[in-house]
Amino acid sequence: MTKKLTYFLLLCSCCILAQQLEKTTANPFIITPEIMAGITADSNSFFPDHDFQKQLIINLGWEHDHNPQEWAQRLKGPRTGLGFGYTDFGNAENLGGAITAMPFIEFNTFRKEKLKAQVGMGVSYFTKKYDSISNPFNQAVSTDLTWSFRLFMHYQFISAQKIDWRVGLGYFHHSNGHTRLPNQGYNSFLLSLSADIKDPSKIKDMTDASPKQDLDRSIYDYFSFRAGYGINALSLIYFNNKKGVYTISGEYGKVLNNTFKLGGGFYYRMYQHYYDYIRDNESLVQDGREFDFFKEDPWRYATNLGVFIKGEFLLNHFGIDLQLGANLHKPAYRIDWRINEGWDNTPRDIPENWVLGEFGSKFKLKHAISSRMGIKYYLIGTSKAPKNNLFLSFHINTNLGQADFTELSLGYVYGFNFKERK
Repeated sequence: MTKKLTYFLLLCSCCILAQQLEKTTANPFIITPEIMAGITADSNSFFPDHDFQKQLIINLGWEHDHNPQEWAQRLKGPRTGLGFGYTDFGNAENLGGAITAMPFIEFNTFRKEKLKAQVGMGVSYFTKKYDSISNPFNQAVSTDLTWSFRLFMHYQFISAQKIDWRVGLGYFHHSNGHTRLPNQGYNSFLLSLSADIKDPSKIKDMTDASPKQDLDRSIYDYFSFRAGYGINALSLIYFNNKKGVYTISGEYGKVLNNTFKLGGGFYYRMYQHYYDYIRDNESLVQDGREFDFFKEDPWRYATNLGVFIKGEFLLNHFGIDLQLGANLHKPAYRIDWRINEGWDNTPRDIPENWVLGEFGSKFKLKHAISSRMGIKYYLIGTSKAPKNNLFLSFHINTNLGQADFTELSLGYVYGFNFKERK
């Protein structure tokens, strides 16, 4: 229930974004049908056979060439909008399809107006998912709803008065954020053909409207603090229920031109699944087993400490947040790896001769490197550079790209040392 509420709130927030942009700008509205085809990588061993992936998306976008807000002018008139689509994974019986709703932002790349980068993040509903009896070899998704992420490059090869034709190349990902296992996810690499359908009269009307401004450069420092509640699962069979991940985090950095936020900081997390596994004297922490010393202090060994650097695009009330971190302390992840990376269907009482996950280079990287990606909503628009602000955020947290937990956070931002310079 918590997961579905989180996805619902995320989708509602993104719809509010689209409505707000439509009201605050007089820019042309563009409809972009897009067809895609490509390869979906096998998510696990013995993954069901499948044909090429086929996808259709209808993108509803708003151009910001004449948006007077600073973020729009700093980003050289990006496009924002919502995409609605359907994906056929090439095997109707086992993989089914996905219905996707995805907010996106698109902007010029390498100072080329015809070359665009598009980033989107939303939710997808799956018609087929993992089932231990009827669909055991599709371990990509085990929930009806998942996160969806898209990163594409588009090149406009034909430009006309009413329609611009584009080709694209990119990556599409689906994952439930580790809220239920299995969660191997879908990773797809796709080619696309799309058409920007425009209204020439509206574009003409905008020619003399809201001229671009000469903006002074600005910079100020900020400090931010947030508290978060996440959910995840521990293992496929006996610990596949959702439990909490509790986070506090602080960061310091700089805001450049009210558009880009660069900073770094620390995070502290406590995993309820890890804590309960240790406290309840489960198999791998029993006397004489590998992690029996964890019982000396379950809280300590169930926690995670780390540091991070981050970047964020500020779009007035909304932010697109990307973070890369290093774990300094995450001991119970070793239990997680032992259970999930050895033989399949690890039992609750693990025999001494059971093959467990090995601590090789793959483990070391995932144990050491964390990442975080998501969307923020700021109570006060960042274009006003407020001294005090509050935000609500939705993020997916990963271990080197592999989903760790899905998180809802509430945070506070304090801005200071404001400077304007020509």
